[in-house]
Amino acid sequence: MKIIAIGRNYAEHIEELQNERPSAPVVFLKPDTAVIKNGAPFYHPDFSENIHHEVELVLKVSKEGKYIQKKFADRYFDEIGLGIDFTARDLQDKCKAKGLPWEIAKAFNGSAPVGGFLPVSEFKNLSDINFHLNINGELKQKGNTSMMLFDFGTIVEYISQFFTLKKGDLIFTGTPAGVGKVQIGDHLEGFIEDKKLLDFEVK
Repeated sequence: MKIIAIGRNYAEHIEELQNERPSAPVVFLKPDTAVIKNGAPFYHPDFSENIHHEVELVLKVSKEGKYIQKKFADRYFDEIGLGIDFTARDLQDKCKAKGLPWEIAKAFNGSAPVGGFLPVSEFKNLSDINFHLNINGELKQKGNTSMMLFDFGTIVEYISQFFTLKKGDLIFTGTPAGVGKVQIGDHLEGFIEDKKLLDFEVK
């Protein structure tokens, strides 16, 4: 199982980090060791003083495929869930300043908590899905798929040109504005519409 993640997919998030608006999906990978499941806690690493939360909708790949056309993309994922793309922003900034890859800031152990999943059949319109993140009971991030620069179909088509998708792979589809630092003791709860799918603590 691999995690394929999309960066800079919501305009307001691009603006808050003062990044360049991409002409194609920005893609990076996380290893399976990044995944945290079943509400297990996230242990704040000692190597960073600025871990940011980034809540994202996650597609679960249902069958193998490559060179997938956009019109057939919906045949390759059957569930949508919620995850956090934890980012060591201080490490990322140092790497970017030197023009270096920034996997250590995105792909470290435990950097991809994943919650529950819902069948695609439960969604009336994949272009109108609301999701949000609360921390300690306070709303921190909210998004809707209508705000995405690259929709699910475009993402699947694009990444399948480079990586063969396999059953069980996870596709993180980008985060809306509102990212920020997490602290030890924080309680994170993530929702798709009114259903809580993600619930864990930072230790």
